[in-house]
Amino acid sequence: MSSDTQTAGGRAQKGPAAAAVLPSPGKAGDRVFLGLSTGAAWLIMVILAGVAIFLIIQAAPAIAANWKTDPRITDPTAGNTVGFPNIWAYVGPLIFGTIWASFLALLMGAPVAIGIALFISHYAPRRLAGALGYVIDLLAAVPSVVFGLWGLYTMRQFLVPFNAFAAEHLSWLPFFNGTASAAGGTVLAGAIVLAVMILPIMTSISREIFLQTPQLHEEAALALGATRWEMIRLAVFPYARSGVFSAILLGLGRALGETMAIAMIVSPKFLYSFVIIGDDNPGTIAANIALQFGGSNALQRQALIATGLALFVISFGVNFIARWIIGRSTTPGGRAKAPRKKKAVTA
Repeated sequence: MSSDTQTAGGRAQKGPAAAAVLPSPGKAGDRVFLGLSTGAAWLIMVILAGVAIFLIIQAAPAIAANWKTDPRITDPTAGNTVGFPNIWAYVGPLIFGTIWASFLALLMGAPVAIGIALFISHYAPRRLAGALGYVIDLLAAVPSVVFGLWGLYTMRQFLVPFNAFAAEHLSWLPFFNGTASAAGGTVLAGAIVLAVMILPIMTSISREIFLQTPQLHEEAALALGATRWEMIRLAVFPYARSGVFSAILLGLGRALGETMAIAMIVSPKFLYSFVIIGDDNPGTIAANIALQFGGSNALQRQALIATGLALFVISFGVNFIARWIIGRSTTPGGRAKAPRKKKAVTA
């Protein structure tokens, strides 16, 4: 009796070689790994939905409460909810302050992060690039309270002369049209600290995007006589545009949720103001929750949870936009759009 086995290619295998076509024990491991990875993905979705449901349930009583007459809301000995006609008047200035401080941080931090990433990827020697990249990544491990202490004892005092100079000579600009803060607890100080805190995530992502630019594109630009900067402008930036923009949005998401640094540096109030050198500063959602949660009553804590729900929606929207941009891009992590088929032209 022959032990030959016919394979898919039409050739016969003999004896022990025929066992190669039998199901291997590794396929069971593949099924287990597939189940675990799929379960982990669904678990993330369940956790996210659970957080959203918790915030909605806990915030509902404060949203539906009568803020003008409810004694728990108007209790001056507890939280800071006194004097607001409704929840929207309470959370509005906090949303403005959160977005305003994060925008200022991006305005200062994004160009620096892109410049550092570009220097590491295309200008620095290999040893210096590795060391600098390691130092930038270490910034992400520094606790927020350390940045807050740095801003409280160093940055605030450092900016006091600048605040006075700006109030005296640059008051024609709306950002400096106000009384300078003598203590330095300004939105500007908080935004500078936030800019340093969001540098690692923006720099790391931008650096990886720059390094994955096709080498043939760079060599083609250099072969055509382009300088190094022209090569970066014509080959690297177009390829990395959407990836860098998504990195900036992820940095924005990091800045939106920052708590301790802003709580320690900025002197918050409930107002709308674009002045960045004065003591009248809009507060942020995360810092307000950290400062007020301990001394509030039950309904006021639910009002703070309502502000947290607003922050959750904003952060989710920012990260969703970042992922949507990556998904529409042709950069690493994105999907290139298929070219449209041209219709045949008949005579």
